[in-house]
Amino acid sequence: MVEMSRAEFEGAVSDALDLIPAELAAQIDNVVVLVEDDAPDDEPELLGLYEGVALTERDGWWAAGSLPDRITIYRNPTLAICETVEEVVEEVAVTVVHEVAHHFGIDDERLHELGWD
Repeated sequence: MVEMSRAEFEGAVSDALDLIPAELAAQIDNVVVLVEDDAPDDEPELLGLYEGVALTERDGWWAAGSLPDRITIYRNPTLAICETVEEVVEEVAVTVVHEVAHHFGIDDERLHELGWD
């Protein structure tokens, strides 16, 4: 398990978000990105989670009072599977891209086809 402070981990998440091309980042709509230490009890090894309505599923009524979608990146499960800080940074980047892809309506099967496991 890698030792990394919460601030350092949050910095890795921020850096990962900065890797998203500007033209795609401009399309991200009404999303908050959070860092939590632990994944839900029913999925303790989960690295990230998208909760919301994908852009491909939103209709004209969606914006009326909708709360922001949430992307949560889980710190402890990520640190547990990595052996170096560099691996953490890489895993965080992959997880952030994976969860942002869900916001764009890309499912796990398609992400697997694209090599984003």
